[in-house]
Amino acid sequence: MGGVDRARVERCFSLIVASALCLVPTVSVAQEAPPALEFSFSNPGARSMGLGGAFVALADDATAAFANPAGLVQLLRPEVSLEVRRRDYSTPYTEGGRVAGPPSGLGVDTVDGIRTAYSNETTSGVSFLSFVYPGAKWSLAIYRHQLADFSIATEINGLFGLTAAGGTRRYEDQWTVTDLEIVGTGVSGAYRVSDRWSIGFGVSYFSGMVDNQGATYAVDSYPDPSWERNSFLPELQWVTSSFAVDNSDMGINVGVLWKVAECWRLGGVFRKGPRFDYELYNRAGLLNEEPEGTILESVTDHSIAFPDVWGLGVSYRSPDGRLTVGFEWDRVEYSIIGETLDSPLVDTSLAEIDDASELHFGAEYVFLTANPLIAIRGGIWHDPDHRFRYLGDDPFSEALYRQGEDILHVTVGVGIAFKRFQIDLGADLSQNADVISLSAIYSF
Repeated sequence: MGGVDRARVERCFSLIVASALCLVPTVSVAQEAPPALEFSFSNPGARSMGLGGAFVALADDATAAFANPAGLVQLLRPEVSLEVRRRDYSTPYTEGGRVAGPPSGLGVDTVDGIRTAYSNETTSGVSFLSFVYPGAKWSLAIYRHQLADFSIATEINGLFGLTAAGGTRRYEDQWTVTDLEIVGTGVSGAYRVSDRWSIGFGVSYFSGMVDNQGATYAVDSYPDPSWERNSFLPELQWVTSSFAVDNSDMGINVGVLWKVAECWRLGGVFRKGPRFDYELYNRAGLLNEEPEGTILESVTDHSIAFPDVWGLGVSYRSPDGRLTVGFEWDRVEYSIIGETLDSPLVDTSLAEIDDASELHFGAEYVFLTANPLIAIRGGIWHDPDHRFRYLGDDPFSEALYRQGEDILHVTVGVGIAFKRFQIDLGADLSQNADVISLSAIYSF
């Protein structure tokens, strides 16, 4: 292509969608995308957030429609719930640096090792809405839940390595912008089997949108080597790439709740993730030897599955009702993403992502003598690393797709409950993201 050294024909064409890495060995110029996208597998509601997400064994308000539908039978009156969330997050990515050899000290080549940058974004809006109508032994709910609302902008601007002769080479600079949104609209029902057992079942309609746009560029002074930052001029594009999802699918939600003793409950839930068709295109840029816009490679008849989630929890409520403690274990099956991405252009054999276990713990104390009732909450939860890791020997891809780190989240919350109205405020604070939730529940 245009006289550029293409020694690495099997470069990673990584298009990570929901932490998914794609390898495209047949395209000479590769687009790189962020190594991880974030989902919200946590239970909805500011109260649940304040409890560190440990809610599957409680499930005692309208948010149970998603968290654990078996808990809906605990409601005595019809309820409406609404939650609004604001999320400020910072996503790290590899911007440049050295994959091999010492830095030259020229321009941007001054870092011995990888140079990390951060994409800072803010999202906000209605994250959960539900209506629950209870009967004598059964309950029915409808809900809307936002599973993902994520954006990231990245650029590779000065990533250096070694040539076969031992000199310095600059890998192609790249730019990407990614938007991800998944919304589920569902119907859940619960049935009280006995005084101790209840079961729940739900069906969800998922609407998914993923838009990843990017391009690879020659440096500003092409064809001469350059040590300076790239301006990403349109006339220096080698290849533009796009990965798009605009699709829908159905999923299920199954839950169970067991009153082990007067103060103890066990809860379990399974949520089936959606599967969406995707389109992937590589097109020639202005600098390419092919006419601009020519489709170089494409995939249009394959799909990507998003993770299934298994949850198991236990809760304790003191006999006087003042103290509630909860624990929840969630197993997120991230590996299904890579398993469903394989296609003639997408080979995930050189990528690895493991299923991950989230651990949630929280406590709530209610001041029963207050009028209205006041509750304070606190919790922690463990968010394990769930990034794709590159398994090959290409130093460029290895630099971009490195193992991440586990993150500990600290949560706090407060709630005020009137006779028929409850308002809750929760916060989830972690290294890379701060989330604020405000929710309200009205019973009638």
